[in-house]
Amino acid sequence: MSIITIAYIGIVVLLLLMFIGVPIAVCFGAVSFVGIWIIKGLDAAMGTVGITPYMWASHYVLMAIPLFILMGFFAFRAGISSDLYGCASKWIGHIPGGIAVATVIACAGFAATSGSSLACSGAMGAVAIPEMERNHYSKRLAAGCVAAGGTLGILIPPSLCMIIYGTLVEASITKLFIAGILPGLLLTSAYIMAILIQVGLHPELGPAGPRSSWRERFVSLKGTGIMIGLFALLIGGLFVGWFTPTEGAAVGAVVAFIITALKRRLSKSVIIESLHEAGKTTCMIFILFICAMMYMSFLALTGLPYQVASWVTNLGYGKIAILSIILLIYVPLGMLMDGNSMMVLTLPIFYPIVTELGVDPIWFGILIVVVVELGQITPPVGVNVFILKGVTDIPLYSIFRGIIPFAIADCVVLVILVIFPQISLFLPQLMMGK
Repeated sequence: MSIITIAYIGIVVLLLLMFIGVPIAVCFGAVSFVGIWIIKGLDAAMGTVGITPYMWASHYVLMAIPLFILMGFFAFRAGISSDLYGCASKWIGHIPGGIAVATVIACAGFAATSGSSLACSGAMGAVAIPEMERNHYSKRLAAGCVAAGGTLGILIPPSLCMIIYGTLVEASITKLFIAGILPGLLLTSAYIMAILIQVGLHPELGPAGPRSSWRERFVSLKGTGIMIGLFALLIGGLFVGWFTPTEGAAVGAVVAFIITALKRRLSKSVIIESLHEAGKTTCMIFILFICAMMYMSFLALTGLPYQVASWVTNLGYGKIAILSIILLIYVPLGMLMDGNSMMVLTLPIFYPIVTELGVDPIWFGILIVVVVELGQITPPVGVNVFILKGVTDIPLYSIFRGIIPFAIADCVVLVILVIFPQISLFLPQLMMGK
């Protein structure tokens, strides 16, 4: 049996194991172990199992993951999500659809302090949906804007998804963070347009809320200063080179801890719960990542990624055509698995192809993150939808129906980013010139 045949069999077995419900990390680990055993022998397979966990669990860049997660939990405990929502709703809640727009803006703001779409969806769902229901908003619009707005947590920096992508392909995490700013603002604007179009066509979906006084509006700005300051510290520090992403994550976690204490929302139980949740989430990500690196070692050993890359580039299609095909493949995959697993499964094969085509890895990373966002809200495995279902009583059917306009907005933004790569690359190129 040839090595390439072993690679194809390994991929088929991997997909079958996923299909029957075996945990994804176990699928990657088992297939990799057996594949390396067959190709190189038992000693090589045992050596991979022994070395890979320590090598990647102690990786300097990956240390940013638990720190950013901890920062997000402290930011939530400090009430940053509710402060952002309260401010935005006071300024624009009085216009038709204004509370939904305020929710998306608050999601974008909280994304800048959490790095996780799940945390963003859960936090904003608990805060915003009851308020929209009190103002007689359509349940599908309310659920749709929160589920979609929550996905901004993996595009607007800091982003755990970008850290994983950057580590997998050895791209600069700092440049990925900076590159996500303009696409993040573009996608936020697209979501707002999706809301305004819906309400413009069907005003009953989002009635105008109560008008706040100018004094209330300006007072509410105090709560946003904390988020703006924390975001400016992290991104500004990365942009000018004051610290690395890992150092920035440590600074962010400490600052978020101090903010929680200054707002008198810090207690022993808050510290223990935040550490526990951060540790649990980190363990899940690291187990998946470690098994994924074993899978990448197995594929590299077979030479399959490079053979596929050579075959695709010899087809004679242009760069944009091949890139579009790859992105289209990600759409159905996003409906079947979570974003991190999808990247781990496909990047060992797709990344050599885009490298051969001369595609900028930072630009490709932003495109992948947008596709992952789309997968977070599309059925049947729309993770954000199920998170939202857990904090509300809105039926799943209504939530999935509500995300359709936002999924369309995702697709429009993806096309724009493919056509105009400078949207993603402009700020990183400025940083490189410093």
